[in-house]
Amino acid sequence: MTPIILSIMIVLLLLGFPMMIPLATAAFVGFFLTFGGLGQMETLIQQMMGGIRPTALIAVPMFILAADIMTRGQSAGRLIDMVMSFVGHVKGGLAVSTAASCTLFGAVSGSTQATVVAVGSPLRPRMLKAGYSDSFTLALIINSSDIAFLIPPSIGMIIYGVISGTSIGELFIAGIGPGLLILAMFSVYCVIYAIVRKVPTEPKSNWKERARAVRDALWPLGFPVLIVGGIYGGIFSPTEAAAACVLYAVLLEFVIFRSLRLPDMYTIAKSTGLITAVVFILVAVGNGFSWIISFAQIPQTLLGAFGVNEAGPIGVLIAISVSFFIACMFVDPIVVILVLTPIFAPAIAASGLDPVLVGVLITLQVAIGSATPPFGCDIFTAIAIFKRPYWEVIRGTPPFIFILILAAALIIMFPQIALFLRDVAFT
Repeated sequence: MTPIILSIMIVLLLLGFPMMIPLATAAFVGFFLTFGGLGQMETLIQQMMGGIRPTALIAVPMFILAADIMTRGQSAGRLIDMVMSFVGHVKGGLAVSTAASCTLFGAVSGSTQATVVAVGSPLRPRMLKAGYSDSFTLALIINSSDIAFLIPPSIGMIIYGVISGTSIGELFIAGIGPGLLILAMFSVYCVIYAIVRKVPTEPKSNWKERARAVRDALWPLGFPVLIVGGIYGGIFSPTEAAAACVLYAVLLEFVIFRSLRLPDMYTIAKSTGLITAVVFILVAVGNGFSWIISFAQIPQTLLGAFGVNEAGPIGVLIAISVSFFIACMFVDPIVVILVLTPIFAPAIAASGLDPVLVGVLITLQVAIGSATPPFGCDIFTAIAIFKRPYWEVIRGTPPFIFILILAAALIIMFPQIALFLRDVAFT
């Protein structure tokens, strides 16, 4: 059955069908082959519906809605101005500011594509004017935006938590350390690049300008405080934190900043509804597909054939890293998490790995794959937003991909990078 399912998915993908069609078709064909007909099809439908039943998934549309409101408002600009006022004048400061702004806005929105739009749109022209090459600038924006996969709130972590039964609150806290590590590594590379290329520095802000920038950014900085502080303090569950984020975003952009008007809410809600529909359809068909392959013992067969079950904890982590990284070079991250997480579940359980560590590593790998040629989804987001050709967008990505792979290796060797804050917060 495995060759048939894989062949169906590959053929439909090559024919240009959206990913939900190959997944659903493979699930129905697998059901037919497993049960010898379609007489009990309601069982598969129930499994699909069960995929979108967990209450934790309510957080997904709310985080998307909050991100959309902030992207169209002033939050991103205020965060950028604050970061620029402190590090814009140092060597490579504008590039470091871009990476830091992507990280901060990722902590506000949880969306890589929203971060590319909100931070990349205003900062790319400034970096080009300052003397940075367009290929370096585009690669920096794309890869720094992927830190949003790790810094809470992370939609990828929510999906993984639902599929694997892992605490989403613990995943959120555990993603902070790796996210800050990657920011530091990107910053070092930006400084080295600016020194080698002799990129001039920005004018230095005085303390009065810095104080004003901090004051203006205090309201947007309330988002990570609300999410992390609320979950850490036991005030909110992740789902309740998402609802609080929406309310906070509405108050901020509609009442305090007055950057949006009530008619804008229709456009924002429609955009959120479309994205949410796609995500939930993927989750539903992905859950049905995962149930079929698990019922047919396909994961155990594949892992046994490659010897993953006997590889030990480090071997399992390396296998997970390679598999998720390669898959996300071709397929949407959410689909990869939905399909591959159940496949590796037996090996993860057998090796005794901490599911939170596994979740952080998986989230990092899908972030890397999302910015990696040939078909990383964030590459095409940048092409659409900045109207630049494919080869120019990907030309500067190899150094950043190397840094991200190095970060993954460090997490495998030193798990406390991810688990230290989790252990402090939840023990």
